[in-house]
Amino acid sequence: MEKTDCTALTMDVYSRWRRPPQPVGCRRMRTSSSFQWLLLSFTLLYLMHQVNSQKKGTPHDLKCTTNNLKVWDCSWKPPSGAGHDAVYEVCIKNRSRSCNQLEETNTKILALSPGDHEITVRRLHDPRSSMSKFILNEKNISLIPDTPEILNLSADFPTSTLHLKWNDKGSRFPHHSNVIWEIKILRKKSMELVKLVTHNTTLNGEDTVHHWSWTSDMPLECAPHYVRIRCYIDDLHFSGRKEWSDWSPVKNMSWSPGSRTKVFPQDKVILVGSNITFCCVTQEQVVSAQIGNKMCPLIHLDGKNVAISIHNISASASSGTNVIFTTETDIVGAVIFAGYPPDIPQNLNCETRDLKEIICTWDPGRSTELVGPRSTDYSLYESFSGKNVKFKRVEDSINESYQLFFHMIPDQEIYNFTLNAYNPIGRSESTILVNITKKVYPRTPTSFKVKDTNSTAVTLSWHLPGNFAKINLLCQIEITKTNSMEELNVTIKGVENSVYLVTVGKLSPYTTYIFRVRCSTETFWKWSKWSNGKQHLTTEAIPSKGPDTWREWSSDGKNLIIYWKPLPINEANGKILSYNISCSSDEETQSLSEIPDPQHKAEIQLSKNDYIISVVAKNSVGLSPPSKIASMEIPNDDLKIEQTVGIRNGIFLTWNYDPNMTCDYVIKWCNSSRSEPCLMDWKKVPSNSTEALIESDQFQPGVRYHFFLYGCRNQGYQLLRSIIGYIEELAPIVAPNFTVEDTSADSILVKWQDIPVEELRGFLRGYLFYFEKGERGTSKMRDLESGRSDIKVKNITDLSQKTLRIADLQGKTSYHLVLRAYTDGGVGPEKSMFVVTKENSVGLIIAILIPVAVAVIVGVVTSILCYRKREWIKETFYPDIPNPENCKALQFQKSVCEGNRTLKTLEMNPCTPNSVEVLETQSAVPKIEDTEIISPVAECPEESSDAEPENHVVVSYCPPIIEEEITNPVVDEAGGTSQVIYIDIQSMYQPQAKPEDDQENDSVGGAGYKPQMHLSIPPTVEDITAEDDFDKTAGYRPQANVNTWNLVSPDSPRSTDSNSEIVSFGSPCSINSRQFLIPPKDEDSPKSTGGGWSFTNLFQNKPND
Repeated sequence: MEKTDCTALTMDVYSRWRRPPQPVGCRRMRTSSSFQWLLLSFTLLYLMHQVNSQKKGTPHDLKCTTNNLKVWDCSWKPPSGAGHDAVYEVCIKNRSRSCNQLEETNTKILALSPGDHEITVRRLHDPRSSMSKFILNEKNISLIPDTPEILNLSADFPTSTLHLKWNDKGSRFPHHSNVIWEIKILRKKSMELVKLVTHNTTLNGEDTVHHWSWTSDMPLECAPHYVRIRCYIDDLHFSGRKEWSDWSPVKNMSWSPGSRTKVFPQDKVILVGSNITFCCVTQEQVVSAQIGNKMCPLIHLDGKNVAISIHNISASASSGTNVIFTTETDIVGAVIFAGYPPDIPQNLNCETRDLKEIICTWDPGRSTELVGPRSTDYSLYESFSGKNVKFKRVEDSINESYQLFFHMIPDQEIYNFTLNAYNPIGRSESTILVNITKKVYPRTPTSFKVKDTNSTAVTLSWHLPGNFAKINLLCQIEITKTNSMEELNVTIKGVENSVYLVTVGKLSPYTTYIFRVRCSTETFWKWSKWSNGKQHLTTEAIPSKGPDTWREWSSDGKNLIIYWKPLPINEANGKILSYNISCSSDEETQSLSEIPDPQHKAEIQLSKNDYIISVVAKNSVGLSPPSKIASMEIPNDDLKIEQTVGIRNGIFLTWNYDPNMTCDYVIKWCNSSRSEPCLMDWKKVPSNSTEALIESDQFQPGVRYHFFLYGCRNQGYQLLRSIIGYIEELAPIVAPNFTVEDTSADSILVKWQDIPVEELRGFLRGYLFYFEKGERGTSKMRDLESGRSDIKVKNITDLSQKTLRIADLQGKTSYHLVLRAYTDGGVGPEKSMFVVTKENSVGLIIAILIPVAVAVIVGVVTSILCYRKREWIKETFYPDIPNPENCKALQFQKSVCEGNRTLKTLEMNPCTPNSVEVLETQSAVPKIEDTEIISPVAECPEESSDAEPENHVVVSYCPPIIEEEITNPVVDEAGGTSQVIYIDIQSMYQPQAKPEDDQENDSVGGAGYKPQMHLSIPPTVEDITAEDDFDKTAGYRPQANVNTWNLVSPDSPRSTDSNSEIVSFGSPCSINSRQFLIPPKDEDSPKSTGGGWSFTNLFQNKPND
């Protein structure tokens, strides 16, 4: 706003110094740059000093504000050195009387029009002072409202509510403006901020007093509360700056406690789920606090006052919830009631019962959980009349009904009701608009009476309280008799408190009825409740029909039995006293008898002539029309008994139409098990019918009934059909009784009897015969229908068959027999029997002959095989064993034994062979010669080497040697110890046949046994042995010659009976062999290689020798 000449100079100098110098070099540029910045800083400081020096000599810093948008309050700072007596001249350019002289540094000017305005301020009487010029615009003006003033601050302690009142001074402002008020709530002496609230109002050009209320979450008695306010004016027409006013002075509100300790609030009613704070104002120290059984933390207030805060409180009991504070010396507390505000009344309905009083009812909805003085109050307000009715609650009512009574206003039909509900927590309402003439719910009719008019009509009368003179009533009469009910609607002109009469006709004579009535309006809203029922019996009339009759001839055919059924009530029209029976023919008519009720049968004696029987019922009024029936019965020779099964609860019968049937059909039925005459019931069917469904409560399932269909022609009845049937077939209750007539080895003949009709319970369809193998006590034939393979079943559908032969059985076998009968209703129980078939003699003979024949055949075949293989069997199982008595080896010559005392048994000296020579010849059959064993102790003679062939092989061989120490050693020729050596050397090949010329030289080698070693024998001895005893030693040959034995024992035996010099000692066993020696019978016979036999040898053919 202020202008000076220094500004341009400063900017010029600054811009001149800001120009960058021309670069000469990089190093020179950096040096000159620092110097230039330093010089620029000094220049700026100098210029600022000059400007400030100039301002101090003139008024400066002009500022303007406004508090009402009408006057601007402008102020400035005086020049330096100006005293309090300085006078200033303020001029506004382009304004009349624009200059004013002031002794102060502020001035008030009327609000200028929008735009820039030049204002000059100059100090008068000071030649050194210069004039200051300012540019003033509305945008530079600040709108700062005056500090608001609180007119009043009050408190409502029971509700903990502060009420604030202040004036907005709206008359000071030129036009309407929006005002924002900030209200600050402070608490406690430390003035803690509790609430900062914004409140909006509008300035309307007048001074307006505003009211504002605030409810504290803490009782006001607990601590002092403070309030102050400020405002902010939001004027849309003002373009300057808008600022908040200063805060108003603080207003406080406090409660002066007494000396007693108190708890606040007392008996508070709050909404369930709310938060609440309780405080204890006391001069003592509070120890603890609790709500109900729950302890609460303490909140310390000023002094020793404390508070507790409870969040989300739950509904309290009817007696409330206790809040307790415990001090050092006392216990104090309060009660709190938590509940709900009243629900909107549900189902509000207003109606009248007598057009005199309106009754409004409603459902209160959800329970408020508040009782007593805190419960919900209701009031009914009618807007057209302005009347208000309050609800009067019945104390200690268990089932309280919510209804209000409103007296009707004359000539007013439409009512607008508002039902208000309120309690300490809140309120609600419900409205209804009703035309009361269409909402009539009449009261229950009283004084209901019934009066006879005739046998078929009565008059009803009743009283209905109410003023119904202007409307019509719609009444409903309920007429009830046995097994039926009828409702009759009648419209009646309404009257006021009068009796209404209605006549009801078309009733049945001598019938008991129950009448009752209820009413409504013609527009119908609700029926009234039913009146008390009135029972009434109408008067009698003559019977409308004659009895239903039938007749039966007695078994001897002499008497006719007349049957009739009692008339139903609707046909008897009164109490039947008796029945008159009469009969007529072409010649005469005669009255027979009068049968008193309740007898419904009469027997009369008639001839076989054609008679017409009449039966008439009689009551106190008169006689019924006669019922007539003909006595004649037309025979029918072509009659067959048929079968049928019922459907549902009856028997359905059909027949062909017969035009000859002039009167009607009669169907009678009875239990077929009863004796004659068979009569249970009958039914008449019109002559034009061809079917009938026979139903009766006496029909039972499983009982056989006999039905007879009669047709009426020429005044007589003919039996057309005879039918037996069941309402429902059941399974038989007993099993057929059966016996066994005959048994054989492979069959059983069974015979059974019929089941009685009473126990059959259906039409027999056949028998099921089961049989299986089994003995009594072990066979249990179960699950007969399961299709087991071991149970055989025969289905017998021929009902005339009473016997059954079961064939293809096994002899001497127990069979389990079961017989069952079945109908279409199921299979009956079973009867079982155990039967054993006879023994089969042919089978026994066959069973004996077959094993015998098989044994004979096996024996014959075995004998043939044994005969053909006898040699092999003998050789295998019973070989020839040599007789030791015939063995030469055991025979000693007497001369030898007696003559030579030095002859002893052979004692073999140890011989260790060192070579085995195998001789090979050029013969066609190769053979292995005797093995020569050369012992270092007993050397073999040299003659044996001459007989060896040219080609021979010497093989080193050392057989196993068993040495035995001789108990009596004898010094041999070499003077060494004598030892017996056993050598296991057997021939590798069987001995081959030798030519005769070789036998003489090698008689020993040609035998079946060869010794394991060859001993040196003198030629004379060998020749003698070969010639004299060759035949005797052919079967057995000793291992060595006795002449070569060393006779060391003086006790060795010597034979003296023989001339031979050969001495053999007696064992069939080889000295050097471990096997028993059995030579073959012939030399050419092959030798067995094993001691066992093979099964294949049995079937091998060997040539017989």
